[in-house]
Amino acid sequence: MSPLDELVGEYLTHLRIERGMATNTLSAYRRDLARYRDFLARRGIEDLRGVRETDVTGFLAALRDGGDDGAPLAASSAGRVVSAVRGLHRFAVREGRVGGDAAHGVRPPSPRKTLPHTLDVAQVEALLAAAGATEGAVGLRDRALLELLYGTGARISEAVTASVDDVDLESMSVTLLGKGSKTRVVPLGSFAARAMEAYLVRARPLLAAKGRGTPRVFLNTLGRPLSRQSAWAVVQGASARAGLTEHVSPHTLRHSFATHLLQGGADVRVVQELLGHASVATTQIYTHVTIEAMRETYAMAHPRAR
Repeated sequence: MSPLDELVGEYLTHLRIERGMATNTLSAYRRDLARYRDFLARRGIEDLRGVRETDVTGFLAALRDGGDDGAPLAASSAGRVVSAVRGLHRFAVREGRVGGDAAHGVRPPSPRKTLPHTLDVAQVEALLAAAGATEGAVGLRDRALLELLYGTGARISEAVTASVDDVDLESMSVTLLGKGSKTRVVPLGSFAARAMEAYLVRARPLLAAKGRGTPRVFLNTLGRPLSRQSAWAVVQGASARAGLTEHVSPHTLRHSFATHLLQGGADVRVVQELLGHASVATTQIYTHVTIEAMRETYAMAHPRAR
């Protein structure tokens, strides 16, 4: 094992144990740093002490144009990789493994600001109705899953890892395990609560009987925990049946949840807590969505707007 491989392993362990980094984020960092290691290896560098700032900037350029034989990345994705690389270099300095930080002066590319794609209320209702169109236990499960995603703003990973004990129908709430292993309790609206009750009482026992026993809420037809990929397929299938032409993902429902709350007058800090965002700045992107909607309405309705 090269000194660089050893250092990367120590850094990932640090992120997992001391920083409590989420499993999915940790996997992304592992892939990103493997790409960086391979890039340096092609330059004959196997130790971070041999890295210069020009190597880091060269890696960034390769990320953008695919010059390292990898797929070219958009600014946002390249920025994530560079952040992982910068973190590795900072860690090496703190641990006394290198004398200076070669990545200190390298800044991630600025991604083009885009507003999250959302559905309007009528589109969400059509999607939810289509999710429950399938007969039997699967239809009840799919309706409950989508009602939960839209009714709580849960990430898809939070929904599929939720356990039966995390759902409290009496208090109409659900406990979600978010990024960094942080939990939050989110209210369940009446529609989501009814859909969850129907699934838990009438459908889940039928699915669970086919498996070996698991506390997870959402199960597949073999009685095993529903995977993220399968949950994505549920959303896309419902979208197709609802006749929605734009791309709809589980995160679209999370975006729609936040946008509809703000349009209804919710305080941005309350929405931040519901979404599990560490910073209110992350949540504020949804305020831009509502401003855009107001501008459109203003332009259409005000006699002197044109």
